[in-house]
Amino acid sequence: MTFRELVRAPGSTDEPYVPSAHGDLYLTRGTDANAQAQGGPGGPNSMGLELVRQVDLDAAMAAQYCDVRLQPGDPSISPEVVTAFNPFARAADEIRALRSQLLLRGVGTVDGRTLLSIVSPYSQDGRSFIAANLAVAFAQQGLRTLLVDADLRKPRLDKLFRTPDSAGLAGILAGRAGAEAVYSVSALPGLAVLAAGAMPNSPQDLISKPIFEQLLVNAARKFDVVLVDTPAADTASDAEIISARTGLALVVVRKNKSLLRSTSQLVQKLQQGGVVLVGSVLNEY
Repeated sequence: MTFRELVRAPGSTDEPYVPSAHGDLYLTRGTDANAQAQGGPGGPNSMGLELVRQVDLDAAMAAQYCDVRLQPGDPSISPEVVTAFNPFARAADEIRALRSQLLLRGVGTVDGRTLLSIVSPYSQDGRSFIAANLAVAFAQQGLRTLLVDADLRKPRLDKLFRTPDSAGLAGILAGRAGAEAVYSVSALPGLAVLAAGAMPNSPQDLISKPIFEQLLVNAARKFDVVLVDTPAADTASDAEIISARTGLALVVVRKNKSLLRSTSQLVQKLQQGGVVLVGSVLNEY
């Protein structure tokens, strides 16, 4: 099923966007009943006799599956980056499922599919949440991952990863900084973050510069996966410009909030710009 078919639905064009059950990448709340029944983390087989604490079981399984994670309360990263703290949380499990779907679609594994923009029609759809947690999940998979905050209007990744002050992406595009602006997250091997930096007067002028495209080309040579967070589409056309540079985009929509009309318009504009849409995420977090 094509992405165009996924966003087509009957009824008013103002109805909330509800993706089809076929081909979408879902990120929803819920309980992992199957894991519980089969003795997964927290299941009856592992905990019923009370011979081991849940925290010890989780740590052992994280080590077994090479899941790098931080201790609860670690101040170096925001608790919103749940995949960094608890790989067995429901949200983290769903992020890994999303990562698996993207890997199957060639992201990070096929030449020319290293760069991926994370886009959405509105603010507060969860773009930065998805981008941050997905970046951690790729790094936990052993892939060299760069997370770029190209939202030069309302950046969030510096707060989520608590990056030190730097010129960031804006400084690089303005010619005031170089590779030193990229922050390697020491607690999460394989993950680097390029924060937005100081908000410029004209963000669109900066991301339209040839140096931005060259930066992405160079990043694609050094990293297996490069995820680019973007401004909301209803704010400006920055997301379209950025996605044209990356070539691939993942659309994030919020259940019962994102409207079909706006989502369809975003999809059409991206497709008209030659962007390949790898899927959509229905976000409830």
